[in-house]
Amino acid sequence: MYFALTEDQRDFGAAVRDVLTGKFDTEAVREVVEAATSEGGAGDGHPAALWQAMGEQGWLAVLVPEEHDGLGLGLVDAQVIARELGAGVAPGPWRGTVLAAEAIRLAGSASQQRDWLPRLAAGAVVGALALRGSTEEGWPAVEYAEVADALVVADGTGLRLLRRDEVATRRLDSFDGTTRLAAVALADGVGEPLPGGTAEVHAELSARAAVLVAADLVGGAREALTRTVDYDRERKQFGVPVGSFQAIKHALADLHVGVIMAEHAVLYAAHALDSGPATDPDAALAVAVAKSKASDSAALVTGAMIQYHGGIGYTWEHEVHFFYKRAKRLAGTYGTADDHRARIAELTIG
Repeated sequence: MYFALTEDQRDFGAAVRDVLTGKFDTEAVREVVEAATSEGGAGDGHPAALWQAMGEQGWLAVLVPEEHDGLGLGLVDAQVIARELGAGVAPGPWRGTVLAAEAIRLAGSASQQRDWLPRLAAGAVVGALALRGSTEEGWPAVEYAEVADALVVADGTGLRLLRRDEVATRRLDSFDGTTRLAAVALADGVGEPLPGGTAEVHAELSARAAVLVAADLVGGAREALTRTVDYDRERKQFGVPVGSFQAIKHALADLHVGVIMAEHAVLYAAHALDSGPATDPDAALAVAVAKSKASDSAALVTGAMIQYHGGIGYTWEHEVHFFYKRAKRLAGTYGTADDHRARIAELTIG
């Protein structure tokens, strides 16, 4: 069977890429990164122009059902967007908003869905999701919790939906300036329970989140590799392009194979979740393979990107560090490669 994106999905990805190239290029990303590293950590990492484009282009509505003003598409389509955002090292709460909408779609009551889904789809409100890592003090390192209007958290009883005024946040430092993280604390009894917040729904959300993070990683890995190859075709040593040296050609070829494998693993995992529940062993295996391969591939490629750019690759002025730091952070988000390899072993050999 031939398994690939459809022409419409490829066109969708190209459209996302064109918007990012035209409205939020690497220099715009640099402004967000430098705001995070400035004294006092200025900036919320949530550029208004990019967010407006996300809403207008339907990127936030991709998984929201049509009856709630969404596009009603699948996770395969959502991972197309996630890849392009990773390739553009784009900041902003896209993933958290899409996943909060998924939590409400899967577990919310009819009234909760009517209240929140159309607004999340349009970008009128911002969402965030905290499924893992809760402690007695709250949830550490939640992406864009400071700007979230709707925060979905998992606790011992299921899922709860909280509004901004029900949440206390504290900005956290992050080596990855393309995001903003905050610790979250809640008062007892606040928020609305999502009545369908079962263990099965929690597993579904975790799997979907892992696939979207993996898609971001492979998007960044592909772009990092492309930029590295282009640079080494031009950079010269001893009068010839360094890319003509056999050792570098072989290393880059191996990285290309690794990225290809990760890309296909992510695509298949998204397809598996579109076709059945995350509790299905085959779907669970596909998700674990995708996240482990994506984490490994992105770490290898972005590390090589620094090395194969020579001295310029180690400087603050070059964009290499955007890709490397984002890959390092996301490699551990929703499970490290080792976590997912342990899951693979559990599912295959018991």
